[in-house]
Amino acid sequence: MIARLTGILADKTLDSVLLDVGGVGYQVSVSLNTLTVLPAVGHKAELFTHLHVREDAMQLFGFATPQERKAFELCIAVSGIGPRLAIGLLSGLDATGLFAAIANDDVARLRKVPGIGPKTAERLVLELRDKVPRGEGSAKPTTRTSASASSGRGGLFGDVQGALINLGYKPLDAERATEQAIKQQPEASIEVVVRTALRLLQRD
Repeated sequence: MIARLTGILADKTLDSVLLDVGGVGYQVSVSLNTLTVLPAVGHKAELFTHLHVREDAMQLFGFATPQERKAFELCIAVSGIGPRLAIGLLSGLDATGLFAAIANDDVARLRKVPGIGPKTAERLVLELRDKVPRGEGSAKPTTRTSASASSGRGGLFGDVQGALINLGYKPLDAERATEQAIKQQPEASIEVVVRTALRLLQRD
């Protein structure tokens, strides 16, 4: 069982990273919340991991904190929630927010995450209400290299909007949230802008 990886961040996209550990490259799927706290490519990074094994494949999922990994593992134990949906859920809510929504029976908040319908949200609350930890913190986002130089609609704007659409948000909602997020943080990296846009969508 691979529980943790430490190495050099060789590459990253909006849903995965390539971590070089002693010359071996590990492709690791991550949530947007984890992506926002990872360093720039070329720097040392650490991920807490979960190895998901199926009959036809093995896939690594990585998390910035043990709390986020715990949240992921609790989610995939719920009927009807696979690893991809769990990662999407943790892209829309960080571990603390997810735990709070479940503990408070906040089905409406869970339903704001794309792919989480009313029945799935109710199952999350019903099956995990007594299992989620209380009062645990999560990692804070850090601002890195500015992406304002590519903030036109063909650059940063298009990348952020595309990431939100890939997560299941409607194009018009994604466009509006992206525009607001860039106005709020014009000097931020793409990961930070995506997280800001997600927070705006969660408030709607």
